[in-house]
Amino acid sequence: MHPELPGAEREPFASSLNRMDVVRAAQQQAAEEASPPPDWRTTIRRRLGVAAVLLFVWVVAIEARLVVLQVVEHQELVVRAERQRNRTITVPAKRGELLDRNGEVLAYSVDGDAIFAEPVLVSDPQATATAVCQALDKCTAALRERLAERLSRKRPFAYLERRVSPIEAERVRRLGIKGIGILREDRRFYPNRELAAHVLGYVGIDNEGLAGIEVSHEEQIKGRSGRVLLQTDAKNQAFARLQTPPTVGATLELTIDRYLQYIAERELEAGVAEFGAKGGTVIIMQPQTGDILALANWPTFNVNAYQGTPPTTLRNRAVQEVYEPGSTFKVVTASAALEEGVVRTTETFDVSAGQIRFGARVIEDVHRYGLLSFTDVIVKSSNVGAIKVGLRLGADRLSQYVRRFGFGQSVLGELPGETRGIVWDAAKLNDSALASVSMGYQVGVTPIQMATAVSAIANGGELVAPRLVRALVRDNRRNEEPPKKLRRVVGHATAATLTTIMESVVEVGTAKAARLDGYTVAGKTGTAAKLERGAYSKSNYNASFVGFVPSRSPAITILVVIDSPHGKGYYGGAVAAPIFKRVAERTVRYLGIGPTVGEGALVLVAEREPSPRIAPRPARTASLLDVRPGRLAADGLMPDLRGMCAREAVQALARIGLVARLQGDGVVVAQSVPPGEQVQRGGPCTLLLERRVAADGAMP
Repeated sequence: MHPELPGAEREPFASSLNRMDVVRAAQQQAAEEASPPPDWRTTIRRRLGVAAVLLFVWVVAIEARLVVLQVVEHQELVVRAERQRNRTITVPAKRGELLDRNGEVLAYSVDGDAIFAEPVLVSDPQATATAVCQALDKCTAALRERLAERLSRKRPFAYLERRVSPIEAERVRRLGIKGIGILREDRRFYPNRELAAHVLGYVGIDNEGLAGIEVSHEEQIKGRSGRVLLQTDAKNQAFARLQTPPTVGATLELTIDRYLQYIAERELEAGVAEFGAKGGTVIIMQPQTGDILALANWPTFNVNAYQGTPPTTLRNRAVQEVYEPGSTFKVVTASAALEEGVVRTTETFDVSAGQIRFGARVIEDVHRYGLLSFTDVIVKSSNVGAIKVGLRLGADRLSQYVRRFGFGQSVLGELPGETRGIVWDAAKLNDSALASVSMGYQVGVTPIQMATAVSAIANGGELVAPRLVRALVRDNRRNEEPPKKLRRVVGHATAATLTTIMESVVEVGTAKAARLDGYTVAGKTGTAAKLERGAYSKSNYNASFVGFVPSRSPAITILVVIDSPHGKGYYGGAVAAPIFKRVAERTVRYLGIGPTVGEGALVLVAEREPSPRIAPRPARTASLLDVRPGRLAADGLMPDLRGMCAREAVQALARIGLVARLQGDGVVVAQSVPPGEQVQRGGPCTLLLERRVAADGAMP
């Protein structure tokens, strides 16, 4: 180290250092002053170029977006804007009423309530769903979740719950939740519950027909829906409202008679229960007009609560159930044979063998007979005899008459799902198949086809289309549909001859249980084993009976088909014929059809002469068929009311415009206006009623 310098010597050294710094600074400044100044214009140009490029890119992007919005997506955006600004709510039209032939209401629409929401206005979907759910009678966790899910979708309108009770609607209304409201809508109501369920059908939650007349005549019944147009602002608040009211649908007047429908359903249910059957069908129709007065199926269901009903119960057996008719089909075979002149009624057939063979196949009669006339072949229902008649006819001619009678085709056309049945082509009918068809096997028919075919025999040989709708009422105008005659199937002589044979079936043949006191009945029984898993069952059968009454002036045709009866036999004469009798007895009494055999009341027999206060005298009888309120009976004549209860008699008099005056109680034993006498509307008719004990000891 250097020794510390004295102070005098250290000062010149520091000064030298400062001078050096000054020199360097001066040199740097001189260098800077010597360099040329920077060009600021270049900088400005550079910055302006960058800004121009950015502005160009921005303008191009904006223009491209405008092209997309105004050209490419123009239509979609217009629709979206309209949807956001205009909200349309469809108001269902009130469906027209369904009436029976006497003007009794079978179906009508009532006002109902539905809970709706405007989800875009609901701030808390979960809390709102909980509150609405608790206001309903059947609040479950699943329902609450469903409500929350619907409220979470930010849509302008959504149904929360349909068809709620007035009490539930009032509870929801009192909640006062923004975006939740009550909407009035029509609801279909059937006052008679199960009555004519398969005929009327039912409607869905949107008030659209789903079955029966409700769907087949949807266009006439539903009317025209109304619309409510709401215009909303940016805050989704409505500022304009335009409403088009709905129009009421047309009223349909059916051919069904409510009382006869009730009788058919009641007796069918009792018969099914009595014989332990799976189900059945009863049809009542007028052979001259084709009007179906009753069409009953069992099992049935409550039309007001059809949800959850098994599909087999919803199925309309009368038009959708195909069955092998068995011996009732021999009416077709006999008609064809008589019309073609291949047999005579007195001609005999040897069926003593009791069987007939086709190769390895053997067809047997239930009983062994000897020589049978053609009449007895039908009366005793001989399979062998019917087969011999069918073979004589041949495949071509028999097939022709099968189709001529309406089999293999739709005959009603007024109910959905009607099947055509199963009919063989003539070219495929060998002798064995022809034998089966001749006795009612290997041919599939529906109950409505069978009733229509036998009605053709009843009315003298004309096939008349069955119908369920008689008139349409719109704007206070009633448009009635005339009966539709399809074609003549057999001549009057053939129909008369076959009627006589069918009368013998009831009097001395297989259908003695179908006989009615005071009336001639023509009919035919049928028993057919059901085809199950490719083979004919040994325990399940279709038992049937079809007939018309009175046989010489037919007013009604009645068909009874019972599916799989067990316990008390399975033959048509033992199962279906008694049901026919009970239905027919009540039908002729209700319609005011007087006895055609002997004298006296319809069912009851007086033990003494009627009271002299009203002296009845013999007179011709009249029918109440085709009588509507305010109109006279057929030919303007007084019907025979004897044997009716008071209610039935009063109803009958009301139909022909007479005032009933009752004396006593029980059933009608005499009337002041004799049967068959000309009547005038508004006049009185005194009825004498007395209680009588029937032959079996039961009170009427």
